[in-house]
Amino acid sequence: MRYFLHLAYNGNAYYGWQMQPEHPSVQDTLEKCLSLLLHCERVAITGCGRTDTGVHASCFYAHFDLDTKLTTSECDRIRDQLNNFLPKDIVIYRLFPVKDEAHTRFDAESRTYQYFITTVKNPFTFSQRLFYHRPLNVEKMNEAAKLLKKNEDFTSFSKVHTQVNNFICHVSEAFWERKGEDVVFTITANRFLRNMVRAIVGTLLDVGLEKMSLEDFQSVIEKKDRCEAGISVPAHALFLTDVRYNWREILLDDYEMDR
Repeated sequence: MRYFLHLAYNGNAYYGWQMQPEHPSVQDTLEKCLSLLLHCERVAITGCGRTDTGVHASCFYAHFDLDTKLTTSECDRIRDQLNNFLPKDIVIYRLFPVKDEAHTRFDAESRTYQYFITTVKNPFTFSQRLFYHRPLNVEKMNEAAKLLKKNEDFTSFSKVHTQVNNFICHVSEAFWERKGEDVVFTITANRFLRNMVRAIVGTLLDVGLEKMSLEDFQSVIEKKDRCEAGISVPAHALFLTDVRYNWREILLDDYEMDR
């Protein structure tokens, strides 16, 4: 029987989602706690993606298999027990059964990331915001962000020597908005490459500083060369904020997602 976990985590203490030799990861922490709770030798957990070191997730899905069919109350009890076992920087919102072929990574139709920049130094948010005191032309940054939806090869914004078959991503939304003291970048796509969002943000900041024109930004994309793009901004201000599925194809017929 396959089960989905809906969770969130603060990535400051972890070397990303994926298990790393001799380094703490969210996957390893979760697998150890779940295996201990269920009295299993090791429960293998598959995530919906691979967030990098220091990146946060306010919405994340993972799945695992059990021989046992759990009732709704048993799922809720295990969720509560997991939250007691897990460190304070990981929370489980929901545990629920799905169809056997459902897959948190391959069935995800889109993912949304947000990058948070603050224009005011704040001792209470510094671990999840990039403090940026230089004035930014947000309007020009938004014009450049629109170009992301018109392109599909993002080689220029990917780490080199990554194990991917191609660098094609379909971006459905990309925009900046001011929220109080914050300037927030939101981007949604069917998939993301390693370091892609942080490299895009770093390059868009060059546009906002008027060091790069819209034509220059388009040229960066077309050259398919990471050296042409801007710096990668720090990971601590990046969040995975949404993962979308076609729940009618994934959920069991008798399960209500909004219960």
